[in-house]
Amino acid sequence: MALEQVSANKCFGGTQFVYRHDSHETGTSMRFGAYLPPQAQAGKVPVLYWLSGLTCTEENFIVKAGAQRVAAELGVAIIAPDTSPRGLGYPGEDDSYDFGTGAGFYLDATEAPWSGGYRMYSYVAEELPALVADELPVDPARCGILGHSMGGHGALTIALKNPQRFRSVSAFSPIVAPMHVPWGQKALGGYLGPDRESWKAYDTTELVRSRGWKGPPLLVEQGDADQFLADGLRPELLEQACRDAGVPLTLNMREGYDHSYFFIATFIADHLRYHAAHLQTAG
Repeated sequence: MALEQVSANKCFGGTQFVYRHDSHETGTSMRFGAYLPPQAQAGKVPVLYWLSGLTCTEENFIVKAGAQRVAAELGVAIIAPDTSPRGLGYPGEDDSYDFGTGAGFYLDATEAPWSGGYRMYSYVAEELPALVADELPVDPARCGILGHSMGGHGALTIALKNPQRFRSVSAFSPIVAPMHVPWGQKALGGYLGPDRESWKAYDTTELVRSRGWKGPPLLVEQGDADQFLADGLRPELLEQACRDAGVPLTLNMREGYDHSYFFIATFIADHLRYHAAHLQTAG
């Protein structure tokens, strides 16, 4: 088996696993959480990929989101990978919270030295789903993706570029226009270089306009008390892009909620039910 089991805990009739494996995309050992609901004991189940935000590992979602109870009820597996390679030893890798370790931004870097292992786009879009489909009782034809902040950016951009793999997509507090906010400009410039044309491949607003989306409405949850709302997230730019492209969008602005996992835990059940409703049958 390609997966090494790190831990296993019974949870709402299913099991919360953590696995480790060697990744050819990142050149490192990668970890991911895998919640398998009780229904997985009888056959393959739909699968959701959760992408976490800056500074996070696979553990944040597993421990803080409270998703397992509803996943067990719905019969949906949840895969939660780490946010970036760890331990590559690149100069500057650990200098800041928003670039390098814990800040892979779900892209394939083209600038040295990052291009050697910072390939989280290919890891999430290709390598990890193939591994999970081979090793775990999930149905790759019934697959969705969601995430938070940097992970919301990852979920949206990966789904828009891979609609054949991800049938539904949602996000909490996503960075929807990284080309236009400091977080994104730092990451895209550092990983991809100064040519802003290359940045468009990892900007949700640009992808909505250039590629559209034929799946169910994009679902975005956003707190109006989020401390990063004005300078880092800019959901109004996604609204405008969706209007321009005729892409359906459900944007829920939640009064008084911030950027934390308390916000995620409050509305995660809604998102799991949204995905499950669109993944009931094989594509």
